[in-house]
Amino acid sequence: MFDMKHLTRLKKLDENAPEAMKSFWAFEKQVFEDGALSAQQKQLIAVAVALTTQCPYCIELHTKAARDAGANDAQLAEATLVAAAIRAGGAVTHASHLFKN
Repeated sequence: MFDMKHLTRLKKLDENAPEAMKSFWAFEKQVFEDGALSAQQKQLIAVAVALTTQCPYCIELHTKAARDAGANDAQLAEATLVAAAIRAGGAVTHASHLFKN
């Protein structure tokens, strides 16, 4: 099912919902520009989120963008472990619902 070539199909969204998609693409572009966080930091966050949502397209796209912004293997590894810790932490904290009196 996963194939990066499938992303070309997003043109159908652009064709069928042009104003909404124009707004989406502008928003997406703006979000990843340098601001209080650098573009590299934002892409590392995106990698971590992509790993937790397990979206292969996002993992591929944002890993490339992070590397293009100068991220190295150590930074990607740390972002991965942050994602893993947050995901595991969610399971642990939800265990609080198991122990009702």
